Amino acid sequence: MPTITKQVGKRRATYKVRIRKPNNPTVTKTFSSKNLAEKWGRKTELEIEEGIYFDKQEAATHTVADLIDRYLEEDLRKLSESDWRMRSRQLKWWRERIGKTTLNKVTPPLLVECRNHLKTEGIKSKDKSEVKQRSGSTVNRYMAALSAAFGIAVSEWQWVKENPFSRVRREKESDGRVRFLSSEERTKLLETCEESQNKSLSLITILALSTGMRQAEVMTLTWKQINLGRETITLFKTKNGDTRVVPLVGLAGKMFESLSNIRNINNPYVFQGRHNSYSQFPRKAWETAIKRSGIVDFHFHDCRHSAASELAMNGASLHEIAAVLGHKTLAMVQRYAHLSEQHTMSVVKRMNAAVFGGV
Repeated sequence: MPTITKQVGKRRATYKVRIRKPNNPTVTKTFSSKNLAEKWGRKTELEIEEGIYFDKQEAATHTVADLIDRYLEEDLRKLSESDWRMRSRQLKWWRERIGKTTLNKVTPPLLVECRNHLKTEGIKSKDKSEVKQRSGSTVNRYMAALSAAFGIAVSEWQWVKENPFSRVRREKESDGRVRFLSSEERTKLLETCEESQNKSLSLITILALSTGMRQAEVMTLTWKQINLGRETITLFKTKNGDTRVVPLVGLAGKMFESLSNIRNINNPYVFQGRHNSYSQFPRKAWETAIKRSGIVDFHFHDCRHSAASELAMNGASLHEIAAVLGHKTLAMVQRYAHLSEQHTMSVVKRMNAAVFGGV
């Protein structure tokens, strides 16, 4: 039973609760009334017996800002640079929103409130010409960023007992966008890229269209990752954390062979910027090329979809497409399944001819 001691001061009396349990630290707290002291004593004693009191105390000593800082320092460095920057921006939003909140007060209702704010909050476009709202998939990425930090806090740091995101519903996401170039569009785009004042734009575009590499993977590419003899590019820090080997063949391979003879050996990057760093993506040059080509509704990331679509239409299986793009599951490449219909038809025809003969 808790021990309650009355303490008489100059102005008023207070009641100090002391709880002693074997193999546990002594817990004390002072109240202004005996009734409050008795209620707290009974509740706390029960929580100590159930083994949850000290877990709650640990969560009460750390804030969301503490969680984010440690996660950024210890775990996010394992991601690629571009993913680290994106995740950092997402976590910055959470820090500004609920950074001072202690972890024991991060409840599902609070997270639902934050989720709804993410949905309705107006954000400016990159050129600041319009204000739009986040899509369901973007909202889910923000939630996943902080949820990952809570997951580590549960499993390794033991700051909290449960991940509060486990009881929060995610937003419905629209079907994955699949926009790929027709042969005519691809020819026109490559022509306008070749005519661009930016001398790197043509190779950047060809590399994305022929390998399905992401924009960040292309722009941060170093010569050490390229093996012209084996005709491969090795991507060490991909979005999902795995190493991926990409074939470097055809036109892209020939362009790299030519570029390797005239490159600046003092800068390790293929697309070189200042101070031995990599160049930023030439967005203005890209947008100008798209405009001059007359292509509508096509973003640079759609080059990745184009590469996957061409693979599907040329007979690649979903497993093969997933391997090229670096997806761990087939769910992300299922969107290209309908493009390989003709290839699937020919496979089934060959099987039927072999089994049943030419009927």
